[in-house]
Amino acid sequence: MARDYSLAAYAARRNSGSKLIVTRHVLFPLHSLQRRVLSRAHRVIAVSHAVANQLREQRLVDDKRIAVVPNGIDEARFARASVQFDRLRVLRQLNLPGDCVLVGTIGELRVLKRHDDFIRASAIVAREFPQTQFVIAGVDTSVGRPVQKQLVELVNQLGLEERIHFLGWLDHAEELLLALDLFVSASETESFGLAIAEAMAAATAVVATETEGAKEVVVDQRTGLLVPIGSIERIAAAMAELLGNKELRDNMGARARQALAEKFSLARMVEETERIYLAPD
Repeated sequence: MARDYSLAAYAARRNSGSKLIVTRHVLFPLHSLQRRVLSRAHRVIAVSHAVANQLREQRLVDDKRIAVVPNGIDEARFARASVQFDRLRVLRQLNLPGDCVLVGTIGELRVLKRHDDFIRASAIVAREFPQTQFVIAGVDTSVGRPVQKQLVELVNQLGLEERIHFLGWLDHAEELLLALDLFVSASETESFGLAIAEAMAAATAVVATETEGAKEVVVDQRTGLLVPIGSIERIAAAMAELLGNKELRDNMGARARQALAEKFSLARMVEETERIYLAPD
């Protein structure tokens, strides 16, 4: 976290021969002290090319000290969860019909995640696919939970209280991802898109907006469908395309899982990170 940079830099200065290596996960701007600390880091690991490009554009770090190591997903976690996975049990725990089609999204309840776009797109889809239920997993950590209140009010205004469900925080999101027929990310910015990648690890078909991170993880029309940010109609149309074609949905999910294993495995991320930490320079 950026708030840790200063303490880590102080520790490095007090210990002769040590190096400060920072992993940058997000695209958010830094304040002046954090920028100074980051500029002195021996290496800065960017979790995506989008993060690396931002560092270059802001001239925070010399290009030679930036290393891109994409996030890794623990595929074994999903493999273990799938062994005894019972979709009907999961649906019952969520108080949802056992024969429903399930569409969901996962992410903190923040404005930039654009859950309101997901809700409005779901309202369009709900009219065409009456068996579909929609879930939103995540919490609003801000004081007074204003975003959550706005989202609940929007659901009520659209008359979707029986179709859209707020799940709050999930300790084991893999079971939900395995249960979903379709995962949707309507976010306006993603530095990588961990939830998208985890949905791919669960072989769940994905619709995602064209954020910087999503474009690095999803291959449009092959491992998911990418749509313009903020286009509720296009989000809904992509959702409907996949919900209306189970074969396409299943094939896309299978290709997504294979691509995830090849490019975004946890073992690959650990190996590349260790190489940077252990490098003699």
